[in-house]
Amino acid sequence: MGSIGACRQCAIKLFKDEQDTNGRLVMSCMESVRDNMYLSVNDPTAKAFRSQVIEWLMTNHPHDCAVCDEGGSCHLQDMTVMTGHTYRRFQYKKRTYKNQYLGPFINHEMNRCIQCYRCVRFYKDYAGGKDLDVFAAHDHVYFGRAQDGILENEFSGNLAEVCPTGVFTDKTLKEHYTRKWDMTMAPSICQHCSLGCNIIAGERYGELRQITNRFNGEVNGYFICDRGRFGYEFVNSINRIQQPLIRSKIPDAVDKQSLYNHLTETLSNNKVIGIGSPRASLESNFALMQLVGKENFYQGISETEAQLMRTVLDMVNSGHIHTPTLKETESADAVLILGEDVTNSAPRLALALRQAVQKKPFENAQQINIPSWHDAALREFAQQDKGALFIAYPIQTKLNEIASNSLYISPDDIARLGFAITNYLNNTAPAPGDMDDDSLNLARHIADTLKKAERPLIICGTSLCNEAIIKAASNIAFALGTEDKKASLCFVVPECNSMGLAMMQAPSLNRAAEILERGEADTVIIVENDLYRRGAKKDIDSLFDYCKQVIVLDHLHNDTTNRANVLIPVGTFAEADGTMVNNEGRAQCFFQVFMPKNENLRESWRWLDEFRQFKNGVGMEDLITPGDLMAEMVELMPQFKGAETVAPPADFRIFGQKVPREPHRYSGRTAMLANINVSEPKPPEDPDSALSFTMEGYKGMPPAPLIPFYWAPGWNSVQSINKYQAEVGGPLQGGDPGKRLFAENAVTENTFQNNIPPIFKPSPGEWLLVPLPHIFGSEELSIYTPGVAQRSPRPYIVINKHDAANLNISENDVVQVQIKEQYYYDLPAKINEELPKGLAGIPFNIPGLGGIAWPAKGVLTKASI
Repeated sequence: MGSIGACRQCAIKLFKDEQDTNGRLVMSCMESVRDNMYLSVNDPTAKAFRSQVIEWLMTNHPHDCAVCDEGGSCHLQDMTVMTGHTYRRFQYKKRTYKNQYLGPFINHEMNRCIQCYRCVRFYKDYAGGKDLDVFAAHDHVYFGRAQDGILENEFSGNLAEVCPTGVFTDKTLKEHYTRKWDMTMAPSICQHCSLGCNIIAGERYGELRQITNRFNGEVNGYFICDRGRFGYEFVNSINRIQQPLIRSKIPDAVDKQSLYNHLTETLSNNKVIGIGSPRASLESNFALMQLVGKENFYQGISETEAQLMRTVLDMVNSGHIHTPTLKETESADAVLILGEDVTNSAPRLALALRQAVQKKPFENAQQINIPSWHDAALREFAQQDKGALFIAYPIQTKLNEIASNSLYISPDDIARLGFAITNYLNNTAPAPGDMDDDSLNLARHIADTLKKAERPLIICGTSLCNEAIIKAASNIAFALGTEDKKASLCFVVPECNSMGLAMMQAPSLNRAAEILERGEADTVIIVENDLYRRGAKKDIDSLFDYCKQVIVLDHLHNDTTNRANVLIPVGTFAEADGTMVNNEGRAQCFFQVFMPKNENLRESWRWLDEFRQFKNGVGMEDLITPGDLMAEMVELMPQFKGAETVAPPADFRIFGQKVPREPHRYSGRTAMLANINVSEPKPPEDPDSALSFTMEGYKGMPPAPLIPFYWAPGWNSVQSINKYQAEVGGPLQGGDPGKRLFAENAVTENTFQNNIPPIFKPSPGEWLLVPLPHIFGSEELSIYTPGVAQRSPRPYIVINKHDAANLNISENDVVQVQIKEQYYYDLPAKINEELPKGLAGIPFNIPGLGGIAWPAKGVLTKASI
């Protein structure tokens, strides 16, 4: 976040030259390095000053470390110990404050504040929040909201890590509090969108307790969104599937041997297909493919989504474009977003774009010798100036507040705008007809801006279910590219492993339904996929009606598991190892956090591969590791080459030792199980990775993909991350985790996509329904966190104000929505001025609004009371 010199903890003595014996105190973070610079870090005056600063801070800081959530992992504690401030001399009354309610995610304890300003600098300046500020009167400074209320920004949870004390803490951790050094932790990957943010997951007593950010300089950097941080409670949900179940006349829980005998008989007497999932790991999808055969494996997504993903892969593999990392998007100096509400569909990307629009003004500041690290001076210079950001989307998004131009148009018209921009960039590209002068002028302006930019960035995705938008965005990127440098095109795709599943090149769920309908198969194995989220309820009901046997492996009960004849419980990301591919094509590993007490909660790939061996009469004594499975996958599917190198193999050791999942301060190993046995039991072993489930092991710095937590001597707080980096703010030592799988080949042909849709015209009596993603509510797993469910919107429909007037509908009137003459939804109306006529917006897959096959059209009528 740059330097402002607020904490005064980096004071040094700076001298004019070698003759100067007095020098002066300066804050080192506010001084540029220069030739012939004479300074002293250990000068007695500087050391005394730093120590006195801590004592000043502690005059009003409560002495409550023993009950503070940050106790033992506190930056202020680290600095207090380092400066030798052991005893308190201040004996007078301290300033006290009233705490605020800040919503379900963040707890507020203002008495611990040391006025470092980190919170408002991150929340307002970096993340774009507006409802957290600093208030002051004489010697009282208060950091909070104008009044109690939920913090509105999607990145408020980062305050718990940004704050150097315990003012802002994780409220979800407080619900089942554990000291941070008493948790078993492992490196993992966020499951809630396609960006693949790196996280650390912590467990205690068999329950997931906390998610924190895991630094990856190429992906999420220091920050993650609130959905990724707090959406973990599905792991602890009472809705978990606990036992294998065979449903006959009387459903019965069975053991593994009985289950395998039943499955062997079922699969021997029936024609079987497998349905994969974009939220299952590569290993799980591949294990299912190996069990049923490649020709019998299907993606488990709708044909619309499958076609969109095929188009994305075609664009990526064409050699025309560069898919940027999240770090690279922060450096873009001109951005065009076509058809995506990035804040809700890929939140961490939206945070990166907020930094991108500041790049150009900050670069201009360097022309008058303001250094790039001088945060306050840069912002004073830039004021409200922003870099170029253009957004085309049906309704207003949160990023529109920082956009240069916003265009509210239909999905087809967004694609047409993209084709028009391409034509201005390269007149050999196809151009749409019948565009009005205003749209053409805007297209010309955007084209000129992108062409002049040094680092232009185009963003599009699958949210509006419109293939033409993706092709138009690809055309723009191709037209901007040169022989020396390809233009950057960032794709937003639906789920955490959508890209990996698409790379397997299997048919869609619709093709699987056709196979079942024709009687070419009668049994289906579904892995970690609720099919009722993939299409219309009637169509999914029909698919199941054609099945003699439905075998489902999943970790939560849902509408699909309710249709299962055989139900098998599987581990979540916290109880499993696996690999996923994010939106940029980066393969990344997540590791098992803890060994669940319930032995049935195993990785879905382990169930499937073990059953494959059982079915084939192979002994199961030497079960394969995920690394073995990945190596087999790479051999059969060369497009995944490189994924097997993402993390060190299971037999990796450092000086003969594994990497411990538990910090050396971990406590209570005997006491926590004393009710079972007063002797400490043998810890579980992990044959699948180079990590151990104990505190014993290599105490030094492990390879970046295996870092389970951050700690360094003297640094118990999250600030210890600096010790793991090549330089502060730079990559991790040894390189950031992950392996990009898409090779950027040389351009072999110069052809533009030519699929220009006609201009959108409203159909009388019928509306085009567009899905509106929500960061809280649209994603399947995070909704099990009570705080996320609280933040999720209630079902609604957005309609244009002229359409509302024609239907005699006012705000909050109930609208009846009829889709395909079959489905009826009664939804309260939200009147919107920007939304084009003939369009209506419905929240995507929030509770109560599932079972819609997108894209959809519907008939709207005012509901009678």
